[in-house]
Amino acid sequence: MFKNIKNDLPASIVVFFVALPLCLGIALASGAPLFSGLIAGIVGGIVVGFLSGSQIGVSGPAAGLAAIVLTAIGTLGGYENFLVAVVLGGAIQLLFGFLKAGIIGYYFPSSVIKGMLTGIGIIIILKQIPHFFGYDPDPEGDFAFFQVDGENTFTEIFESINNISPGATLIAIIGLGILILWDKVLSKKGKVFQLVQGPLVAVVIGILFYVFTKGSDTLAISADHLVSVPIPEDMDSFLGQFSFPNFAVIGSPEIWITAFTIALVASLETLLCVEATDKLDPEKRVTPTNRELLAQGTGNIISGFIGGLPITQVIVRSSANIQSGGKSKASAIIHGFFLLISVILIPKLLNMIPLSVLAAILFIVGYKLAKPALFKKMYELGWKQFIPFTVTVLGIVFTDLLVGIGLGLAVGIVVILIKSYQNSHFLHIEDKSNGKHKIKMTLAEEVTFFNKGAILKELDGLSEDSYLEIDVRKTRYLDNDIIEILEDFIDKAKNRNIDIKLISQRGTIENPESFINFFKLRPKTV
Repeated sequence: MFKNIKNDLPASIVVFFVALPLCLGIALASGAPLFSGLIAGIVGGIVVGFLSGSQIGVSGPAAGLAAIVLTAIGTLGGYENFLVAVVLGGAIQLLFGFLKAGIIGYYFPSSVIKGMLTGIGIIIILKQIPHFFGYDPDPEGDFAFFQVDGENTFTEIFESINNISPGATLIAIIGLGILILWDKVLSKKGKVFQLVQGPLVAVVIGILFYVFTKGSDTLAISADHLVSVPIPEDMDSFLGQFSFPNFAVIGSPEIWITAFTIALVASLETLLCVEATDKLDPEKRVTPTNRELLAQGTGNIISGFIGGLPITQVIVRSSANIQSGGKSKASAIIHGFFLLISVILIPKLLNMIPLSVLAAILFIVGYKLAKPALFKKMYELGWKQFIPFTVTVLGIVFTDLLVGIGLGLAVGIVVILIKSYQNSHFLHIEDKSNGKHKIKMTLAEEVTFFNKGAILKELDGLSEDSYLEIDVRKTRYLDNDIIEILEDFIDKAKNRNIDIKLISQRGTIENPESFINFFKLRPKTV
């Protein structure tokens, strides 16, 4: 696990700085205690990291569950009651894993997965613009279009332009410059620049800027523009931040409905993220999806037992890990230990980090996910790839992750149906033979009810006094709906003086009555 530590350690530091504000922000957006987000991040890193088969995926609290959590805490009568649903949700995920439900992740089209990555990249950039300028009413980790502060993604940007904090903006620009310089120039100059990552340097500069500008009237960064980790006075107060489930409510139907909702949404988000991270992985490793569900279920049970939010594998942290050179699961595990150690030992130092510097780090993550060249590449692949890709991107930007993916998947299915309609048969028209037009219809390998319209249109369009040759030698499956169309056409053909010949692997049939017997006697496999 630790043979790539020279790559994994620097990557884990970057993931730590990305995860820290997201853990806190998602907890805030969920209406949960701030510490609950850190618990989920720690458990997601250490526990799920050890159990998962993913080498580059990182787990923690997910923005996609924030709305569910916010609603559930209110309807279930408190956070301790909600934790029961988290524990049960984890148990249901274990059941999904044992039932091999992980295979679902393989049924999402590549165009939708690429759209998901691009859409998340764009939404990261859009959501970080206000934080970059020092405008922070909406918490980090709120990735929905309609935000918890009452604004939407674009109105928040306009508001931030009217509320620019000079100090936060200046250090954000400096941090962004450091990141670009490190990525494009310094990382190629020596091993020391590869070992010490640009985000770490940017964060250190950000802390120093905050310290040295405290007394400035214009450049000072106020507390609401900084990371806000809970600061315990002693170990007892630290342990007092943990919450525990109230299992007295386990018999409530609302608890079980919430648990199943958490399990379903968390599993789906995880499987989508697994598919996406596997595509980003430079080594193209394949994550065992059923094992991932077992790991996530175990993580959610533990997180729920000690007061943490629900956990999923998350693309923002995973992509930051990949972009920073993470090679194995050690990176995710170490980032979890960094979270644990830092909230115990250095919470005051963490609370000196400007959110605008972390926004600059996330800018780079978002840009690498949504490079403009990808749009050109998807366009060149043709409309069958470009339309589901674009719909997924727009859906994520203007709604949220799951709705965007659902829209992209729906469009992808429509594209498949259109292509199925078009590819059901091949029609070849020859010159007149014996005074009749000769038309050869070659049916596809599989012809289903999706193809009814196309075949019916072709048959109804045949002119009178024609000669039709139906070739089913390559056909392995004929749906009963298609058989009924052909049988009906045989009756119509007599009235339109259309002669028919059927060519199958069993030989050639020219007698219409024999056609019907052929279709009736044969099983669905021709």
